[in-house]
Amino acid sequence: MSGCCHTHDAPTTARLRRILIFVLILNAVMFGVEMVAGLAAKSVSLQADALDFLGDAATYGITLCVLAMSLRWRAGSALIKGVSMGLFGIFVLAMAVWQAVTGTLPGYQTMGVVGFAALSVNLLCALLLIRFREGDSNMRSVWLCSRNDAISNVAVMIAAAGVFASETGWPDIAVAAVMASLALSSSWQVIRHALAELRDGKPVPATPTA
Repeated sequence: MSGCCHTHDAPTTARLRRILIFVLILNAVMFGVEMVAGLAAKSVSLQADALDFLGDAATYGITLCVLAMSLRWRAGSALIKGVSMGLFGIFVLAMAVWQAVTGTLPGYQTMGVVGFAALSVNLLCALLLIRFREGDSNMRSVWLCSRNDAISNVAVMIAAAGVFASETGWPDIAVAAVMASLALSSSWQVIRHALAELRDGKPVPATPTA
């Protein structure tokens, strides 16, 4: 998120468009599945991950719309997505605080099963998008979404094990807080990258460690 993003040659752009449509559908479906499961299990980390799926579906949709447009449009869309990531992080932190106050015990069985299903979907999406991870800020935001989701799914399964072992909701709350921190960190990366491209008027290579 690679060379095709800089040159926009037709065959590669067409392939990327097909991949984005596919992962958009997967993310929209998983949003519904995980939100229903999260509400049923009273798990804040599952609900947070479901909202992340919804945000990613929107991200892929925006990316599809601006894929063939100028760098300014692509960087502008990346800036919007970066801000959205930040708002998501703040919202999840608020949910975690609420869960801590109410002291709800989530259903660890549902968390574990749905978390594993979500991980499988996100690993597939990440594998499909990995070759585009060093492109412009627009594609960089897409890659970060997929990477963050896979990390979040592993964290949800760890939280499920923690809830089972401790018989408290604190592992679920802790994982939600980590997910929020990851979203805020990625938000800063995407916003900084997009602003640099808007300022310089040319693609800014992604840092290899990001």
